[in-house]
Amino acid sequence: MKIEVFFSPAGVDELSMRGRNVVIIDVLRATSTICTALRNGAREIIPTADIENATKIAANLSGASRLLGGERQGKKIDGFDLGNSPSEYAPERVSGKTIIFTTTNGAGAIYKCRYASTALIGSFLNMSAIVNAIVEIGGTWTILCSGRQGAFSVEDATCAGMIISQVQALTDVDTEDAGLTAVILYKNYKRSILGMMKKSMHGKYLMSIGFGDDLALCSSVDSVPVVPAVNGVEVKLRQPATETASKPEQPS
Repeated sequence: MKIEVFFSPAGVDELSMRGRNVVIIDVLRATSTICTALRNGAREIIPTADIENATKIAANLSGASRLLGGERQGKKIDGFDLGNSPSEYAPERVSGKTIIFTTTNGAGAIYKCRYASTALIGSFLNMSAIVNAIVEIGGTWTILCSGRQGAFSVEDATCAGMIISQVQALTDVDTEDAGLTAVILYKNYKRSILGMMKKSMHGKYLMSIGFGDDLALCSSVDSVPVVPAVNGVEVKLRQPATETASKPEQPS
């Protein structure tokens, strides 16, 4: 098996992702929030890169059946129902709903992968579920980190490194320099994923605007054992959560 890593979506477009097997990561916070929303009963997530398109999609859906979710500069968008904190996506709020979702980084990265052969949503929250899905499907994989405003983010790179390390525990994996770098980061931070997030640029920013609790939520390994998959313009669960699936080694 081969796994490559892109540390940001810069230079990535829909055509370059066509036909690939991809895992998209934005651990602070879009992909963590998507996993949480679907685990809590959301019908589907419709990611879009911009606010205008999100409101147009919402206008074509029944108000009772949909919610607008997302952020700009980390804060809930004016007029939206939800922001981008996993804690907002509780079962009583999202169960049965379609969520139109736009964020600064993650939603756009997901949208670029809509023509991929397989596109899964990854995070620390669903680590074992994603690792097991990669091994089950096999072949060549791309891990696309959403990064921060088109640049590198240590939390996404560390998550990519954890995925590669845990896949390597189950099967032979070939990777390139970016993948090797991600693994080194993971090995450095694996004893304190939360500590790494608190040191990261985006983690510090979220703490400064009152979302420090989200760092603990987004660093909770295997707390949300689901596999969200991109299907055209929608993100839905690929398979039921299984608490009994084999779980690779977790950080102590």
